[in-house]
Amino acid sequence: MLAAKKEARDAKVASAETIESVEELRSINGIVDALNVEIRDLEDMIAKLPEDAPTVERTAAVNGTTPGMVSAPIIERTAENGDMEYRKAFQQFITRGTPIAPELRTDASTKTSDVGSVIPTAIANRIIEKLEATGMILPLITKTSFASGVNIPTSSVKPVATWVSEGASSDKQKKTTSFISFSAFKLRCEISMSAEVGAMALAIFEDKFVSQVVEAMVKKIESTIFSGADGTTSPKGIFAETVVSGQNVDVAANGKLEYQTLVDAEAALPLAYESEALWHMTKKTFMGFIGMKDTAGQPIARVNYGISGAPERTLLGRGVVLNEYMDSYASTVVSDTIVAAIFNLKDYVLNTIYDMGVQKKQDWDTEDMLTKAVMSVDGKVVDKNSLVTVTKKA
Repeated sequence: MLAAKKEARDAKVASAETIESVEELRSINGIVDALNVEIRDLEDMIAKLPEDAPTVERTAAVNGTTPGMVSAPIIERTAENGDMEYRKAFQQFITRGTPIAPELRTDASTKTSDVGSVIPTAIANRIIEKLEATGMILPLITKTSFASGVNIPTSSVKPVATWVSEGASSDKQKKTTSFISFSAFKLRCEISMSAEVGAMALAIFEDKFVSQVVEAMVKKIESTIFSGADGTTSPKGIFAETVVSGQNVDVAANGKLEYQTLVDAEAALPLAYESEALWHMTKKTFMGFIGMKDTAGQPIARVNYGISGAPERTLLGRGVVLNEYMDSYASTVVSDTIVAAIFNLKDYVLNTIYDMGVQKKQDWDTEDMLTKAVMSVDGKVVDKNSLVTVTKKA
C-alpha cells in the first residue's frame, strides 16, 4: 500500500509538468497533499512497530488490518528550504504562479508582507558564492549584518605612553570614541524570462536566474563602492571621503604619470597601514605604468604568474587590484578625476540588513515572467587613514 501511494503521488507530480491550467494544477496539488498525508501516516505506523516484529505483522500494519491499531497523529515535517521538493515548488511559483505549499514555505526564511516569496537557501548560497568568485572587490571588503540604525563605536584617539622620573606621574588621558551608523538602502534588480525559459529543467532555470541576478547585483554594489556616492540614496562610496591632509597626489593638467607619482603616493601612506593596503585602478591605467623604469633602469610595474597561472600585478612591490569602476588615466580631463588610489578594502564595511527576496508578475502582451530581486544593504568607510588618492587635474 505504501509503495502504491508513493507511485500515485509521483504520477500526479509528473503529470503537473505538462499542465498549464491554474485550476488543474491546484486540483493536482490538493491530491498530492492528501497522498503525502496518507504516506506519512503509513510511515509513522511502520516506525512504531518494534524492530523484532514478524514480517506478517509489519505487512498487516501497512495494509491497515491490525486489530486495535490506532492511527498515529500527523507529525508535520517542515522540509528544508534547500531540498529538491522546495526548489521544485519555487520554480513552479516563479514560472507558473503555483503557490508554495505552507508546509514547505514555513521554514523558508523570515517573510515580509511585500515580498511574494523568499529565495530558497540553495539558490541564495550559490548567489553568494558567485559574487565572491566573480567580483574582485567584494571578497576584500568587510561584511557585517548589523541592524539598521545601530550605532557602532569607533576610537579616534590612542593613548600615548611617556617616560617619567622617579616619584613623578604622567598626564591623565581621556579616551574618546565616536560611532558609525548604518541605514538601509534597497537594491532592486528586475529580470524578464520568456515562457520558453520558464519551461526549462530545474537546474537550467536556477542557473539562469542566478547568473542574471549576480551580474546586476555585483556590478551595482562594486561600482557604488568605487564611486563618490554621498550615502543619501545608496551606500557611501570610497571617493566621497575627504582624504587625510597630505594623502592626495596631484598630476598637473599639463603633466603625466611618472615614477615620482608612485613614489609620492607611497610616501603619503602612513606606516601603520602599510601591510594590507593595495593599489586600485583600471587596467588601462596600470598599463600606463608597466613601461616605466626607475632611476636604476628596473621596471616599476611587474606581472608575475602564480601557481594557478593567474597574473599577479604589483607596483613598487605593492599588489594591484584592477577594476572597471574607476576612471582611466587620460592626458586631458574635463574635471578633477581620481585615476588611482591606495586603500585597504578591509576598512570598507558592507552591511546587509535583508537578504535577497523575490517576487514576480507576468507581462500580459508577451507572456514573459518578470522577476525582481530585492536586498537591503548599506556601506561606508570606517577608517580612511589608509586612503591615498592620485588625482588628474583638469
